[in-house]
Amino acid sequence: MVADVSAIGSIGVITVATRGEAGPGEVLVKIRGGSEAFIAWSPEPLDLGTTVLVIEERGARTVDVSAWNDPLNP
Repeated sequence: MVADVSAIGSIGVITVATRGEAGPGEVLVKIRGGSEAFIAWSPEPLDLGTTVLVIEERGARTVDVSAWNDPLNP
């Protein structure tokens, strides 16, 4: 059994585009030794395939995300 691990700080990829404040999308997050889907909210719309950083948790399966460019992988 894997302990409950926070998604904050995890990297993910948008699988269903977000609409900014108009509505959520979905993100596949690398967490707990695998990948898990979360409902994703973002301040601005994010397209399918955008790499994101989880910046906040709203509940068990809902997160806030922001577009992310890995500074170590230009």
